[in-house]
Amino acid sequence: MALAGGTEGRDVTGDIPYGVRIAAAWSWRVAIIVGCTGLLLWLLSHVSLLVIPLMIAALLAGLLRPVVVLLKRWQLPNGLATGLTMLAFLAVILGLLLLVGRTMARGMMSLWQQALTGISQVQHWLSTGPLHLTNQDVDRYIDGVLTQLQSNSDTILSGAVSWGSTLGHFAAGLLLALFSLVFFLLEGERIWAFVVRLMPRRARAATDGAGRKGWISLVNYVRVQLFVAFIDAVGIGVGAAILGVPLAFPLAGLVFLGSFIPVIGALVTGALAVLLALVANGWVNALIMLAVVLLVQQAESHILQPLVMGRAVSLHPLAVVLAVAGGSLIAGIAGALFAVPVMAVLNTMVRYISARGWETPDAAATDGDPPPGPATALTAPADLDGETDAVPPTRPRPREPPQ
Repeated sequence: MALAGGTEGRDVTGDIPYGVRIAAAWSWRVAIIVGCTGLLLWLLSHVSLLVIPLMIAALLAGLLRPVVVLLKRWQLPNGLATGLTMLAFLAVILGLLLLVGRTMARGMMSLWQQALTGISQVQHWLSTGPLHLTNQDVDRYIDGVLTQLQSNSDTILSGAVSWGSTLGHFAAGLLLALFSLVFFLLEGERIWAFVVRLMPRRARAATDGAGRKGWISLVNYVRVQLFVAFIDAVGIGVGAAILGVPLAFPLAGLVFLGSFIPVIGALVTGALAVLLALVANGWVNALIMLAVVLLVQQAESHILQPLVMGRAVSLHPLAVVLAVAGGSLIAGIAGALFAVPVMAVLNTMVRYISARGWETPDAAATDGDPPPGPATALTAPADLDGETDAVPPTRPRPREPPQ
């Protein structure tokens, strides 16, 4: 049956404006990318007990790998070099924890007495200040709070049970991270070779080159972040010690750990330093401590980050802030911690692949990239059996003639 107006067999695509067709083509591709990314994140969230320890082990392997390489240069076997590195690392961590714990235990007694004095001062202000609350009123409010706690005892108990489960997961994740770290240091090349051999033969050279470039970017990020965190800890810790703030050394340790979470970690640890100064020494000392925290953080953001971090990882400050915010929304503290290094690795790998560095070593780099890889044809690293598969070099794509 012929359609009215003689439109039978007519291609309606030509009636759609070109801009609409371009928008539709972009839309379904972007929708697939977003959907696959969301599905991947959803799957990873269900195996976070495996993913997070592996990522922590990768970060630590980037820091400790040079020590293993140095010991191997001294003619030590690979296993012995790895074992000595792990023992030295655990000794340093346990020593720092013991020192911080003893210092905190000594300082908490005096800080507790100061906190009790502050509570009595608050009670005196409540009774003599503009609120004019009597002791009976304060007791009534306290009894109301206790009654609410008793009525919600089931919720509190379930929360305690969940905290116990969380501590169990933390212990399991810690053991898995240490176990993975040992094998990353001992057989990192063999593990990476196995991963590369999972790729199609023609994609192995690109995968190997992109992975190694991403690993270099990750190691540079961790080293620079370690240096920045050390400077933050020294600056705030020394300032707190000079001002007489209690627990200055444990506070410096918290600042060091918090600095690995960009933006958020500095804000939380800085606020804790100011709060300790306020409880222990009063508001004038707290204001001075606030000035010290702001000075250290401004020096970090305007001097250390542009000069040191900018050379190691090519990420705009806005991208860092958005990555930390998005990571914290998706995965909490772990997301905020790993968002920036993951972005740095992906940025390096994508730029390497887009420049086709494994086949055109003399190609001009863009956006300040270093010249891509070696001029020789790459081969996939050895697999677990020690065999190698030569990757046939891909012919460079012919340049298009100028228009």
